[in-house]
Amino acid sequence: MNIKKQIILGLALMSADLIIGQTLTNKKDGNYKFTVVKNLDATEVQNQAQSSTCWSFSSLSFFESEMIRMGKPKVNLSEMFVVRNAYMAKADKYVRMHGATGFSPGGAFHDAVYVFKNFGFMPQAAYVGMVNGEKDINHQEMDNMLKAQLDVVIKGNKITTAWPKAIDATLDAYLGKAPEKFDYMGKQYDPKTFATTLGLNMDNYIEISSFTHHPFYTKFAIEVPDNWSWDQLYNLPLNEMIDVMDNAIMNGYSVAWGADVSEKGFSFKNGVAIVPDVDWTSIKKEKIDSVVQVVPTKEIAITQALRQEAFDNYETQDDHGMHIVGIVKDQNGTKYYVVKNSWGIKNNDCDGYFYASEAFVKYKTTSIMVHKDGVKKEIAKKLGLK
Repeated sequence: MNIKKQIILGLALMSADLIIGQTLTNKKDGNYKFTVVKNLDATEVQNQAQSSTCWSFSSLSFFESEMIRMGKPKVNLSEMFVVRNAYMAKADKYVRMHGATGFSPGGAFHDAVYVFKNFGFMPQAAYVGMVNGEKDINHQEMDNMLKAQLDVVIKGNKITTAWPKAIDATLDAYLGKAPEKFDYMGKQYDPKTFATTLGLNMDNYIEISSFTHHPFYTKFAIEVPDNWSWDQLYNLPLNEMIDVMDNAIMNGYSVAWGADVSEKGFSFKNGVAIVPDVDWTSIKKEKIDSVVQVVPTKEIAITQALRQEAFDNYETQDDHGMHIVGIVKDQNGTKYYVVKNSWGIKNNDCDGYFYASEAFVKYKTTSIMVHKDGVKKEIAKKLGLK
């Protein structure tokens, strides 16, 4: 399994086999004592580095785990192939909307679905997306260049047919030209034929959220900047959204997780994300970690109303895409979700994973993606799922 085993109460996560009931810690000499409840297979942690492409990394990690669940061979899918094709679609929307919509490197889980259906997928071995000798991804210049080009286009008195070629050439310059055909495991493919070998049916995947400004058990286009395609999600009451996540994980289905990680209770370095019941105004910035991350602490009781208020006042935003691959409980019986991140393996003692409390997930989730078979029948019926 791929949460990588820690020495009991020990150091970093180090092996690929976690045992139910095994005890883990949040970091070296950490005082969070987690007992494994459920652990699902995942591929190796990747590093998005200096890019805002977490949505692609988390989506593909999710689909890689889906393949493992279905008994398919492990594969490292190309995040940059998805990013590149999504960028072209975003550019087209931006121009057609006269610039009156967002254009940024951000995205959503359904963007990977869009790319799969329209262009296919590629393995990482066929398309890395770095061509200028970089050791790590850095999209800052590319992102600024693309936005500047499109702003010139929409300011023109007449839109020509040349601009897509200019955007495509810029993507070539920074990411490299995506091959039309490639060899993988001794066979030749194009992106669409390769996608057919993966065993993924994108119609099986749904996105869910929980907000009161739309009716429950209906679909709505979540109003966040990264939902540039205006795709729709199912809306569930908070307790049922959490039930979907728990039921899916306990039955072998991992969860793609979109959330806001800008909270003071989020500490990737310390391997935990919590919503402590403290007065932040009384805590100096340099003392935050030592005050709330040392041992499990009392958390705020998260309600539907509190969650909605945070979304309405911009406190909760579509900040980061991640991948939930398990459940643990701390020494007090509090439930946490095991989260695979895309910030590499050197920035904490958990080999790039962290543990998010149920309170944090209730409070800060913007959306999830899950296989519809991971949804209980009674909830699926309310949503009209077959």
